Amino acid sequence: MSNLIDNLIRNGWLKTPRIIEAFQKIKRVDFMPENIRHLAELDEPLPIGYGQTISQPLVVAFMIEHLQPQAGNKILDIGSGSGWTSALLAHIVSNGELKSKIKSQKSKTKGKIIAVEIVSELAEFCKKNVAKYNFIEKGIVEVVCADGSKGYKQKAPYDRILVSAAVQKKEIPEQWKKQLKIGGRIVTPVFSSIWLLIKKSEKEFEKIEFPGFAVEPLIEKKKHNPILGG
Repeated sequence: MSNLIDNLIRNGWLKTPRIIEAFQKIKRVDFMPENIRHLAELDEPLPIGYGQTISQPLVVAFMIEHLQPQAGNKILDIGSGSGWTSALLAHIVSNGELKSKIKSQKSKTKGKIIAVEIVSELAEFCKKNVAKYNFIEKGIVEVVCADGSKGYKQKAPYDRILVSAAVQKKEIPEQWKKQLKIGGRIVTPVFSSIWLLIKKSEKEFEKIEFPGFAVEPLIEKKKHNPILGG
């Protein structure tokens, strides 16, 4: 186990066995540009180009713990960037099905991650990185270059929505709320807080705020590009 993951467990950021296993199996270094891979064990956000970062591991752990992804879930991962969060979630929803050199008969895969990234170059980077774990080939992760502030209606509804960039408005987008199943969860930064929203009914949400986080702002634009992988 890496010192970074060991510290996240020791300090209570990582708690759930299936989430801990995902962090152990899905290596952060595999989602970083070559020139900064030696920094993979730092608990800091690090640049991946185009003004974006691979998120701080502590923040990723906190958000996924509150998202509570389950095997078989369909999850919208907004602002997928390097693809690290998408691969972590894919490991969990697919019951930990990982890369194998032995090609066996195709079996029904459990769970689905729709990874949405607005920067086309990063969407390609995400796809390349996630493919290292065969999640693209197995149909567990689908990478889409689109404006995540609008969600992704084509594949809705979702069991969970994870947002890795901070909303710069007081209210989160209505599209996210509409595209979530009843009983589902949204975890998103809003300014300098992380919010957990649990959908109780079509119009009722339980909302819990966790202040004191620093996350890159959510980029929005009107241009919508086609699916890149899946």
